[in-house]
Amino acid sequence: MQSFYKEILLDHYQRPRNRGELENADIEEHLNNPLCGDQVTVYANLRNGKIEEVAFTGRGCSISQASASMLTEHLSGKDYEEAEGEIEAFLEMMRTEEKEELGELVALKGIIQTPNRIRCATLAWDAMRRGLEVE
Repeated sequence: MQSFYKEILLDHYQRPRNRGELENADIEEHLNNPLCGDQVTVYANLRNGKIEEVAFTGRGCSISQASASMLTEHLSGKDYEEAEGEIEAFLEMMRTEEKEELGELVALKGIIQTPNRIRCATLAWDAMRRGLEVE
């Protein structure tokens, strides 16, 4: 199963979805991980109570960049409340046990063997949560 998780992460790392800045984004939130140097900025355009589109830029390890790519796919089209719930469920999963209802996001939990890598996986999610709190 771990090799399947690695394949999912490698796919998102090598072929990131929605990588790039969004011009005039409603949300632009930047975070970095000073422990390892990972950086991510999430961008989102909001319309009619929904996240219309999500994108990211950044640099860092495969986990942080794959996680940002997965976030963009997972949250696009969701309403604010649903997105906030998904973010909280993901962050909780990273602290506790796998949640099968999160689909391929479980790969991030399954691949992380050391606690210091959890921050890599949660960086983009924390940024998006902050961005939504401001809105």
